[in-house]
Amino acid sequence: MITSRVMAAVAVVFVASGLVGGAGSVQAAPTACAAGNPLRPTAELFATDNTATITDPDDQRLRMRLDGFELAVAGIAVQNIGLPVGSTLVSGVFWSEERQQATYERSREFHLACVDAADLRRIADQVRTRFRQESVLTFQHLAPGAPEIDAFTIEVAGVDIHRFRDALVADPTARDRLVGGSLTDRGALILVADLADLTLTRQFVTSIGGTWTPDSLQYGDREFVA
Repeated sequence: MITSRVMAAVAVVFVASGLVGGAGSVQAAPTACAAGNPLRPTAELFATDNTATITDPDDQRLRMRLDGFELAVAGIAVQNIGLPVGSTLVSGVFWSEERQQATYERSREFHLACVDAADLRRIADQVRTRFRQESVLTFQHLAPGAPEIDAFTIEVAGVDIHRFRDALVADPTARDRLVGGSLTDRGALILVADLADLTLTRQFVTSIGGTWTPDSLQYGDREFVA
């Protein structure tokens, strides 16, 4: 659920930017919103404000709430005619091809409504630039059978962050294809992967004790905005 703090910030930015209804205002295209429910997320954005490589799982930076970051990204989304409808605090592990190293990260999965592919890419690029990130991961939800579908996201139970990190580093194919994953505070591992890697992903997570639940699969378009 979107926090009252973020809702207040969104309201301020909407008014200041002239994005509310009225003469001469700019509004999100209705076709970018979920049918029947404009507050239902149409995309996810995974990002952090951290630029350091963290290898110690007990590092105190991995306990941060990232409240200020949440507000900043909400503001960027609204300024680009997107509607932030909450975010999930996650602990992630990501493999940097540039640094040839895995890093722990405290980050957030932002849920965005009423954004299309161009909106999402623009928002992600601005977040990446402002917070000096190597890349920002996005996932756009698409209707079943949509020709643009090339990826999926799934939540997997039964995998802790340390086991996931060690397995990812030890498996060159998995780290190249998956790049990383995010664990929620309630213990669900969120993975976003190419549709062509569905079998590889299932085999990887089950080999480290994860519970693969096909019902939780969602399909769409994945992009690392860099």
